[in-house]
Amino acid sequence: MSELKKALSPVHVWAIGVGLVISGEYFGWNLGWGVAGTVGLLIATLLITVLYITFIFSFTELTTAIPNAGGPFAYVLKAFGSWGAIIAGYATLIEFLFATPAIALALGSYIHFLYPNIGIVPAALTGYVMFTLINLLGIREAAWFSLIMTVLAIAELLLFIGVAAPHFQMSNFLHNPFPFGWSGVFAALPFAIWLFVCLEGIAMVAEEVKDEKWALAKGYISALFTLTVLALAVMITVGGLTPWENLSAIDYPLPESIGLILGADNPLTKLFASVGLFGLIASFHGIIISYSRQMFALARQGYLPASLASVSSSRQVPYVALVVGAGLGILALLLLDTSKLVILSTIGAVTVYVLSMLTLFRLRQTEPGLHRPFKAPFYPYFPALALGLAVLALVAMAYFYAQLTLLFFGGLFLILILYRFQKKSTRSSL
Repeated sequence: MSELKKALSPVHVWAIGVGLVISGEYFGWNLGWGVAGTVGLLIATLLITVLYITFIFSFTELTTAIPNAGGPFAYVLKAFGSWGAIIAGYATLIEFLFATPAIALALGSYIHFLYPNIGIVPAALTGYVMFTLINLLGIREAAWFSLIMTVLAIAELLLFIGVAAPHFQMSNFLHNPFPFGWSGVFAALPFAIWLFVCLEGIAMVAEEVKDEKWALAKGYISALFTLTVLALAVMITVGGLTPWENLSAIDYPLPESIGLILGADNPLTKLFASVGLFGLIASFHGIIISYSRQMFALARQGYLPASLASVSSSRQVPYVALVVGAGLGILALLLLDTSKLVILSTIGAVTVYVLSMLTLFRLRQTEPGLHRPFKAPFYPYFPALALGLAVLALVAMAYFYAQLTLLFFGGLFLILILYRFQKKSTRSSL
């Protein structure tokens, strides 16, 4: 049986979208201060915000026209055939599979901050097991859990901003604000992307949405608005609390910031760190949903082993993909640090964005009669701007992070070679 259960409403879609990304407000973005300073990262973030506004409004056209658990893979397959689909599927898996261990490490760091006797890696591994098991319960149960965690995470961020904002000092925010000039802005792009990365993962649950056409559009747009407001508010507030050098190399900038205000031993500091776990849990949980559906879709189309398309008879969840995805994420967690995981994930993301916008343009030409419940506004300008900014980001990351870019494209080359031999073997056996 390879059919997914339709159980999600617009509020679930919003919760999954915000939940996928909201951990980006809790950690990761602050690493960009180390290469750009406060103002440099802010400029990079504003640039990336434009990218995501134009991209999501354009991408929603594809998601509502082709509601498929494969997401970008399914869209590119329709536009460019199997070779393009392989590239899109690989890039999407890299984005989600590498984002998850980054969040797991941050989750472990928050727990270690609260309980120093617990190691970061053991806590991260425990999280993988726990949330994979929750996802095995079923999509409706998983979505309700995501909704609860997301609402709690947003409430905690708003409370954080309320407590921290009165202590904001412009002198701190403008301390060494642009240390590496414009080159720093481009170097900071992956960390700005981290504030929004994986939002398009909503597409992976499209087959499980009731009345998916409008529910998907509402979910995407409301999630993007929520995340944009929170991202800018958190970044600016934290930047005014202390010189950025004090927070640019840790995985728990928010509790550390509260510790500077209230004192590291203050019970409220510990409380903030505890509540801050909700944001990490929301994203961790949501991305597990997304990568399992991507693996399911690729396997269903014959691009991955057929066993990954197996769906449990009672819960109708892709249980093999959930378990295998967790195994791959754990391996990445043990081999790479947070910064490298973030960069690899964002390289995968912008590759997906480039392919998606090219797909949008192609399908407008080749499939003019395709039913499009939601059309990209300001076509062709919005998708063209999204495409241009995504290409710019990809080029910048290739320049500043050449080794990781080579690792990403080396893996892609290997996948394409294997696919070529698989096709050749299939033809010869006929």
